[in-house]
Amino acid sequence: MEILAAHIRALQPAHAIDVVSADGHTVKPWFDGKVDFSPPVKDLGEQGFALTGGRLDQVGGRPVAVVVYRRRQHLIDLFIWPEAGPGRGPAAAFSRDGYNMRAWHQDGFSLWAASDLNASELDEFVRRWRGG
Repeated sequence: MEILAAHIRALQPAHAIDVVSADGHTVKPWFDGKVDFSPPVKDLGEQGFALTGGRLDQVGGRPVAVVVYRRRQHLIDLFIWPEAGPGRGPAAAFSRDGYNMRAWHQDGFSLWAASDLNASELDEFVRRWRGG
């Protein structure tokens, strides 16, 4: 899975974050001119998922935004790119080699969350990110 490989690659020293900030008003504009869309960046710090920053990555041969969150010592990479898809159905769940992933469509974007965080906490992240 390309998303999982990108997440694991980013865990290597000095690869996880290109812009370090807990401020969405710093992270979101950092993507200007780097990708051809404006990714949604949400502050979930009060819910226990601290915004840590962002970076660029590649998925399917195209540049994508990755917004990085932290829950205790676990990083959560949220890969975002524009893509039409189904409405607000449930997030698809995937697990592999000790990593959990969730995928869903929302507001014209495809979103994939990847982390070594346990499945129930990653589900909580997705619920809170989706506004539920």
